[in-house]
Amino acid sequence: MPIKKGDKIKVDYKGTLEDGTVFDDSVNHGSLEFIAGSGQLIKGFDDAVIGMAVGQEKAIKLSPSEAYGDHNPELIRKMPKQGLPSEAKEGMIIGVGLANGAQIPAKIMKIGDDYVEIDFNPPLAGKTLNFKIKIVSIN
Repeated sequence: MPIKKGDKIKVDYKGTLEDGTVFDDSVNHGSLEFIAGSGQLIKGFDDAVIGMAVGQEKAIKLSPSEAYGDHNPELIRKMPKQGLPSEAKEGMIIGVGLANGAQIPAKIMKIGDDYVEIDFNPPLAGKTLNFKIKIVSIN
């Protein structure tokens, strides 16, 4: 029975960058469960599972527009250095709190004398992503 929008499914997957670097793998944290076509995941991944069946495997290649979008230079901001953890270093990913209490990952690009330059782009923005997907179950 092929997957259709609204089905709750479970998938195993492996995500790699163009150079073969693994950025995520369900082996590390178990199968991924989500509702197909609901927008819970990046668009290209969400679209790719529609029509697949249990046990079916597929390799997909997603452009940035199908994944986390292009890198946006407007999302790099200078902020006061105050409040930055003392162990912070350039290149480090930190959690930045939002007004609603949520936290988002951000990369420290530069630490100046009284400011820090932080990149709020998703870490995989601007990258082409490759996935190997296997459908485990449809509930």
